[in-house]
Amino acid sequence: MARRPPLIVGLDVGTYKVGAIVAELTEQGTEIVGIGSSASKGLRKGVVVNIEATVEAIRKATEEAELMAGCEIRSVIVGSAGNHIKGFNSHGVVAVKSREVGGGDVERVLDAARAIALPVDRQVLHVLPQEFIVDDQDGIREPIGMAGVRLEARVHIVTGAISSGQNLIKCCNRAGLHVRDVLAGPLAATEAVLTPEERELGVALLDLGGGTTDVVVVHAGAIRHTAVLPVGGGHVTTDLAAALRTPFAEAERLKQRHGCAITATAPADQVVEVAGVGGRDAHHLSRRALAEVIEPRMEEVFTFVKRELERAGCAHVLTAGIVLTGGGAAMQQVIGLAERVFRLPVRLGVPLHLSGLVDVVASPMYSTAVGLVLHGLKQDPRMRHGDGMRGQLGVVRERMMGWLREFF
Repeated sequence: MARRPPLIVGLDVGTYKVGAIVAELTEQGTEIVGIGSSASKGLRKGVVVNIEATVEAIRKATEEAELMAGCEIRSVIVGSAGNHIKGFNSHGVVAVKSREVGGGDVERVLDAARAIALPVDRQVLHVLPQEFIVDDQDGIREPIGMAGVRLEARVHIVTGAISSGQNLIKCCNRAGLHVRDVLAGPLAATEAVLTPEERELGVALLDLGGGTTDVVVVHAGAIRHTAVLPVGGGHVTTDLAAALRTPFAEAERLKQRHGCAITATAPADQVVEVAGVGGRDAHHLSRRALAEVIEPRMEEVFTFVKRELERAGCAHVLTAGIVLTGGGAAMQQVIGLAERVFRLPVRLGVPLHLSGLVDVVASPMYSTAVGLVLHGLKQDPRMRHGDGMRGQLGVVRERMMGWLREFF
């Protein structure tokens, strides 16, 4: 009997949802063979606040994915989210030992770039090369083999809170899972939804989650800026629950099924039923009235993102515009509202270049989980298709996992 290709599992532990994606690399490409999801009640703004509730949600999601894929899940690639994730640019310089750049010189210059002072409660998660400079020649992406005496590296460094990473891994371990790798949440979705052309021209990816909004700017093939803003779709739900005097779960249902981000396009003649609180009678409301609550909050979220892009000096490099993904991007007219705020072309980002259960994962809410899977496929030594990824996200992988193991 033919041996089944090795499976990779991506686990997206979000504020409102835990998603698990099981995939394998076939001759046709990446094939999705299992999907699982469950409601998440143990996180707040992407950070674990209730261990038991998070463990239970992880178990439910992985069991559902196991049933669909017909396999047993033992290890996962996990996304670390929350507004404790921060990114900044750094620079390192070393002398080339043998007048020809070798692998050791690249490692030394990356070490020099990551030699920064950090608070004791924070740790470097990723060192992502932007470009190398050999002597006075800049814009180099692969310097090995080039002649020179001076090697510089411009990199983007992503850091996170030590305690948040520990708690996330502890939840996975208590659910019976081994954590193979940890990827910062803002980076995961970029693997799944961005095209090579967008990466070169310059694009901002906005992952609209329940408790946070992840922002990643990619230009000239490299990540230039990352940020996690503590606002998301949950704030819209909270506004709806307060304005309509309805339970939070009912407000979330109304937002997903009948929500619209632009009031002028919402039909005033369509009426929806709104459940009352504490057994009170239900009442009826038009969809336009719902939109009147949703639009200001979504506009505020996009305005926060626009200010962050301007503060980081990235607004001028977004030639390819904006890509929206995450659960919040599925709302009607959210693309139109984003175009109005940013005054740039905006598209909906869904996972690309997949086979298998494509019709199920072709949704912005699965972008992060699929990105974790793609990262895992490229990092696995049995998958020879991903050697290029090791240069960017794999430079400090072993060191990061060694740091994590020290605590367990």
